[in-house]
Amino acid sequence: MTLTLLFVIIGLALVFDYINGFHDAANAIATIVATKVLSPFQAVVWAAFFNFLAYWVFGFGVADTVAKTANTMEINLTVILAGVIAAIIWNLFTWWFGIPSSSSHTLIGGFAGAAIAHAGLSAVNWYKEGKAGEMPTGVLVIIGFIVIAPFIGAIISYFISIWLLHSSKKSIWPKVFTLTLMAITAWYIYNQMLFYNEIRHPRFESHFLSVMFESHNIKWLLVFFIVFSISFFCLIFSSLNQTQSTAWLRKMQLLSSASFSLGHGGNDSQKVMGIIAAAVVVYIHTSGVSMDALPSWLHVALPSKGPNGEEIAGQMPSWIPLACYSAIAAGTLSGGWKIVKTMGSKITKVTPFEGVTAETAGALTLYFTEHLKIPVSTTHTITGSIIGSGLTKGVSAVKWGVTVKLIWAWVLTIPVSAALAALIYYLLSVFIK
Repeated sequence: MTLTLLFVIIGLALVFDYINGFHDAANAIATIVATKVLSPFQAVVWAAFFNFLAYWVFGFGVADTVAKTANTMEINLTVILAGVIAAIIWNLFTWWFGIPSSSSHTLIGGFAGAAIAHAGLSAVNWYKEGKAGEMPTGVLVIIGFIVIAPFIGAIISYFISIWLLHSSKKSIWPKVFTLTLMAITAWYIYNQMLFYNEIRHPRFESHFLSVMFESHNIKWLLVFFIVFSISFFCLIFSSLNQTQSTAWLRKMQLLSSASFSLGHGGNDSQKVMGIIAAAVVVYIHTSGVSMDALPSWLHVALPSKGPNGEEIAGQMPSWIPLACYSAIAAGTLSGGWKIVKTMGSKITKVTPFEGVTAETAGALTLYFTEHLKIPVSTTHTITGSIIGSGLTKGVSAVKWGVTVKLIWAWVLTIPVSAALAALIYYLLSVFIK
């Protein structure tokens, strides 16, 4: 029965991942569809491809954070099942009514709510100090980023918009600023790169290929490519007429939407990976079966500390991330047209200019938070980025009535999901012993 329950949880988690794909497809494709750079079908294929490509770019930091939302030694599989069911119900409800709520916070809220119903408040990891140089983790940090992530997206988007607007003027100073920014970016990313002697498990015998295709480095090289692409455009912007600049911006939207889709896939798929990993760990703990007695495809271990405080790396079979990235890509292919309408036109009027700035800001925010191992909402992030871009045209350019309704959906998602998961847990407990 317990093993069957584990399989049910894995299946439902992948269903949630699929729903997450079409629920959040609008995040990546709304602006590119609204500006008619791609048709809806072309846009979902484009986004789905980069959702899946994220499998080779991102690590498992966010997955580890989600897996540790609740103490796996204090919960059982019924807790995880209730959380996943609650997350699916809330996602389908908000999708049906076209509300761009957060799939990430739905999952976190459901997991935490069911854990509280099972073992009280102490079962949830509310706050944990980070190691030297790392961010703290816990549900309170995730809740804090409900505000912080869209704010970061808005600030970056506003900055990029102002940068582009000044670059359109025939003045030497915007070009000086751009060249300076390029130099600072190159220096910073060089210092973030891992070189061959720092890579634990090189993928190739070639030093160059191992460095270039190390997942940590790929992410920073993408940031380098994004910043330098915009910088190049800024250097030539003042020499272009309106038709030429619009054509350039439309092409750049392909890059910005691809970058955001990579971040969406890397951020959101890891959350489901974390839930599956937590389910396997709980199964091992509650069933009394040793990991060695399980088939190799169920050999899962969360990162931990040894008896002397040494770091013990986690373990995750490759089928888990592969299945999660496949499910979210398939979901994105299914689209989510009700939410596309809200994200693409109801917040502010979107042109290729706003599309590039918002998607670029959203992608950079997701890369930054993934680097800190913090699960954030791609929905909140892109919404904040769209608002930041719209603010360059004045406060009145943003449709605040719609925005306030979206914020209420954000605020309610975690508590509603938690309450729903607690109710489902109590119902399941009657039938699952």
